[in-house]
Amino acid sequence: MSQSRSTHALGKASCARIVSVAHAVHLEPEDLPKQLRHPLGCRLALLVEARFNWARAPREVGMHLVRNGFFQLTDSTAKHRASHAALLAIMSLVNGAHADYPFAHTVVSFTAGSGAATGFNLPAVALGPPERFTGEGISPMCVTPFSPAYRPNEIVSLGVGGELVLRFDHDVLDDPRNPFGIDLIVFGNAFFTDATGTGMVAGLAAEGGVIAVSLDGIAWTSVPLTVADGLFPTRGYMDVLPYATQPGTIETNFLRPVNPALSMRDLSGLDYESCVALYDGSGGGAGIDLAALGLPRIRFVRISNSVIGSSPEIDAVSDVEAITRSPDLDGDGVVGASDLARVLGAWGTMNAEADLDFDGVIGAGDLSMLLGAWGTKGGA
Repeated sequence: MSQSRSTHALGKASCARIVSVAHAVHLEPEDLPKQLRHPLGCRLALLVEARFNWARAPREVGMHLVRNGFFQLTDSTAKHRASHAALLAIMSLVNGAHADYPFAHTVVSFTAGSGAATGFNLPAVALGPPERFTGEGISPMCVTPFSPAYRPNEIVSLGVGGELVLRFDHDVLDDPRNPFGIDLIVFGNAFFTDATGTGMVAGLAAEGGVIAVSLDGIAWTSVPLTVADGLFPTRGYMDVLPYATQPGTIETNFLRPVNPALSMRDLSGLDYESCVALYDGSGGGAGIDLAALGLPRIRFVRISNSVIGSSPEIDAVSDVEAITRSPDLDGDGVVGASDLARVLGAWGTMNAEADLDFDGVIGAGDLSMLLGAWGTKGGA
């Protein structure tokens, strides 16, 4: 795969943001966890060499601090408030570094069916993000709706009677904040056929695949009217032509779905520019709305095939990213101390303006989002 599949380390940039937040609210260096004073040696699991010296997970520490009133805004001195606020900020950011991995994390089982493509039998290639660039060492090309991933280390082939079961490391939620209500995306290696050789949509080369989802891996719900290896073909970059041989510089978003109201009727006959404009920054894939299935959450995804003469190829599965508000709450163009003050001032309330994660209450989730954008322009 062309992207890293590991998200277990807190990067230098995040550590730098933690320190800058601490300075902004006048937290003394000795109040920082020692691992955060030495960013290159930062270990998330050892967070709590902070003031309270607890050996607990970040989520548990944060809850303990809130429950025991360490961060109430009625403390006697401004510095005392600031110190506690910064500690909560640190807990929140480090907890955020443990954020759920947005792609399938584990192969539960795989059965190759008859007629599966020879050599395309490595189920682990369906973990992590979809491919953006394919054919290295053979015929390198960007992955576009006209040029799909095609190598054995990029996609897995099911064959007739084949089945692939994948698991996320968290529950994928039916989230009303998700674009178009889509909660889950499955990526295959379907592609548009080209009417002119320049990227004009003539048809869709797809091999189907039945999708089912489950919370426990035992009770399954089939997804109707949506196939795994079909609309919408994967698009890796926003700034390349349909048959580009060099990687682009602007990546598409694999956590954003294409508008599910679109169909081949809308796409057929479009030139390349018009076609990808409808993707609106998305990396493509088949979108699934859990609400339409009557499911509040799932963790397992099963893809199978029983159609003779067909062998769906699977690249990846992703958890859709919710739409959020800009953390630049004061509108000054930079996320900073004034925005932090607004979140802390609304802590525990239902203040809609500061509710960055749309969960209805101002809390650690909102603080984590604000700190993740600390120092950026408009939260970009």
